[in-house]
Amino acid sequence: MSTQTLRRLNPVGHGLEAALVASRKTPEPAKITLPPKKLDELTAAGESFVFDAFTTQDAHELGHLLYARLAPHPRPVLINITLASGLTVFQSTTGPGIHRDNENWVARKRNTVFRWGAATYAMHLKFEGNEDVFASKFMLGEEAGQYAIHGGAIPIRVANVEGIVAVVVVSGLAQAEDHGVIVDVVKENWGPVEEK
Repeated sequence: MSTQTLRRLNPVGHGLEAALVASRKTPEPAKITLPPKKLDELTAAGESFVFDAFTTQDAHELGHLLYARLAPHPRPVLINITLASGLTVFQSTTGPGIHRDNENWVARKRNTVFRWGAATYAMHLKFEGNEDVFASKFMLGEEAGQYAIHGGAIPIRVANVEGIVAVVVVSGLAQAEDHGVIVDVVKENWGPVEEK
């Protein structure tokens, strides 16, 4: 987990403006930075984010920025941001072709993050992608289908607040890209809080 506290760099509405531009133009899809393939490297790079605040406005900014980044991609993607209370504060598709199965993947990834407090890509690396070993380790039994250890869900924390406040999920690309695009968008639009 990154211990550096991040603050949004742009004013409210920047993400919506970017989403509007992306929906009007068809630029080339931006390259997605793939995450490390080793758990210790992923952990060192940061597999979750700590913000100075995370309001519904921040969720909308993040969601719109993800939409703007993913809209040009040829594969449809489902973007979801849900608070720890269970309230979904942002959800959008990037184009036609999303199936009900994408929503199931979002729910399963989100459940994993809320239960274990780690990014699903980190859980994937920890268990080498083996869902059976994962389910056995936690004695999930018939509950196993409620969880997924495929990349694309990342916890959001707030400085000096105990626990996860939200989960951001991307579903529709390869799992490393689902994870990587979230990291790219956060790193491009949130920066370190200056210490006083």
